[in-house]
Amino acid sequence: MLNLPNIITLTRIALVVVFSVIISMAGLYHWAYGIALLTFVFAACTDWLDGYLARKLNQVTTFGKLIDPLADKIAVSAAFIYLTAVDICPFWVTIVIVAREFLVTGLRQVAQGFGVIIPAGTSGKWKTAFQLAYCIGCLLFLTNKYTPQYVPFPLDFLASLCANDGGVLDNCLYHITLWGALILTVYSGAVYCVGARKFMKAQ
Repeated sequence: MLNLPNIITLTRIALVVVFSVIISMAGLYHWAYGIALLTFVFAACTDWLDGYLARKLNQVTTFGKLIDPLADKIAVSAAFIYLTAVDICPFWVTIVIVAREFLVTGLRQVAQGFGVIIPAGTSGKWKTAFQLAYCIGCLLFLTNKYTPQYVPFPLDFLASLCANDGGVLDNCLYHITLWGALILTVYSGAVYCVGARKFMKAQ
């Protein structure tokens, strides 16, 4: 059960814990933003790596199908909650995203009770990609804002596109990733609900 892809997935969960501890120190130590950003980026990279290795090494397991999307949900929820706490992400957006993750996790547990494993669908994977891109962009903006000496060109320019300062052109990446993540969150959640409804009727 604990093959290499699954170990990488569990490592992502551990990295989220590290990220949460470091980002909580950023109010006192601004250099913590840079470390938190690197930690989160590394965790996001493992999201691609574990799936790639599972398919490449033919090590796709039931445990991996369950824990991989759960690890994504933990990482995304931690980042969105923090970004809401520092007034970057709207509160209601975080509520919608976290509520969707709880709902889908519950549906997966119900299906598992009937011996059915529901893996992440295509829309769910795109949803995660947009969510991670949004979180990384916001963390890059915070790093550039408080410790610009650590952000090289052209990342400093990219950080300006991830700002939440009320503009439109200057923070286009912020809006694209935020609203893309929100739309895909609602859409993929609806897809899971429709699929679960058909499954429960069949049972």
